[in-house]
Amino acid sequence: MTQAPPVPSGLLRRALADARSPRLPRSVPYIPERAFPWGGPALSPAGAGGAVDLDRVLRLSLGAPDGSTAGRLRPVASAGALHPVRAHLLIGPGCSLPPGRYAYDPRTHRAHPRGRAPADAAPGAVVVLTVTAARTVAHYGHRAWPLLLLDAGHAAAALALAAAPYCAQVSLDVDGAELSAAAGLPGAAEWRELWPGSEPELPLAAVWLAAARKSAPSTDPLAAWADLPRATAPVPQPGSETAPPRELATTRHVLDKLAAAPGRPTWHPARRPAPVTDDTLRTRRSADPAELAHPSAPYLLAQVLATAEGARPDGPAWAAAIGGDTPGLLTTTGVLASGDARPTLARWAAGQQWIGTAGAVLVAHGCPADAPPALIRSSHLAAGHAAGVAQAHATALGLRSRPIGSWQQADLGAALGDAPGHDWIVHGLALAGPVDPALPAPPPPSGKEERP
Repeated sequence: MTQAPPVPSGLLRRALADARSPRLPRSVPYIPERAFPWGGPALSPAGAGGAVDLDRVLRLSLGAPDGSTAGRLRPVASAGALHPVRAHLLIGPGCSLPPGRYAYDPRTHRAHPRGRAPADAAPGAVVVLTVTAARTVAHYGHRAWPLLLLDAGHAAAALALAAAPYCAQVSLDVDGAELSAAAGLPGAAEWRELWPGSEPELPLAAVWLAAARKSAPSTDPLAAWADLPRATAPVPQPGSETAPPRELATTRHVLDKLAAAPGRPTWHPARRPAPVTDDTLRTRRSADPAELAHPSAPYLLAQVLATAEGARPDGPAWAAAIGGDTPGLLTTTGVLASGDARPTLARWAAGQQWIGTAGAVLVAHGCPADAPPALIRSSHLAAGHAAGVAQAHATALGLRSRPIGSWQQADLGAALGDAPGHDWIVHGLALAGPVDPALPAPPPPSGKEERP
């Protein structure tokens, strides 16, 4: 068993600086997704009499379309199409599945029972979102852990968007130990000893789905679940450790430290922006970079920017870089800077040259170099959540889009003349309008491109 290195002072600060540095990840071939690790009966989420229809919610958020293993595997965006996020369902009264703990398999759209529910379980369902790190670390190396946070934020947004017209509340600051206990999982430090041969899952966020609308839960919906004994174990899968051992151990350790959040969690109500519909969620997808060179109407861009800015009260600020006759970096309240920032953003985003000609590029920024753990966690989870909501809104408005997760040396504040280290880009979303046949086709991407 590979142990993470000792924890010196400033571990998280160094990990953040390393992820933002120009150091390249080592080259590793693409690693296919392994078999779903949770065994036992496979139940359909469709059932009669449930006020919360989990069949519909999961199909619109996390499930592979029609159980297919070809093409687009998930409705939700993921760095490198690796989909490291897993969902554990804590089902209380009023759902289309009987009360209990379940692990959800997105490829087969089936729920696997893992244990009973507490007698005082909150109505509805709590979805605990975990990540497995091995494939993402194998692909992105030291840059993986921010991408895992962003992926979890996108998954939380997908669930919240699919939950309409139910009440969906999202918590991005639940303590990781409580999330593990509620889902019936061991903590990160004890997983390998208790469940050898299986890949540890690191819990990062939770979404509560209930039929009745409330402004805030009167009690912590996870507390009763956390008091139950540990649930059933996954099926061992020897050889699942595909990433460099030290980088993988460090990534897990960093995420475990970021998830430690003492105190009562906060639950924020989520809404689906108009005109997003179920059909929008079925058809959304990340566009090919070659499709993103056409500008969108300014009023449509303003709507998507406002959605990104308002999606999470605990998230970073957002701005939009545009070109054209009056290039600039725009916010919802005015102009942050003049000039075309897109070529600089392309250089900062792992050298993806297509970003320099994208119709517009929305960027989430904040998270100082010396940010405390809670701010690092919330900045990335909330940015992923906001980008997921904004991408759905863009799709409903007829705009193409593509999230941008990797950012190196992207010190936006310093580039704008402020003190270095205080205002970094943590996520992005490229946008483009419909193709205008009167415009020339964009040139093919040029220059060295790293893994996005």
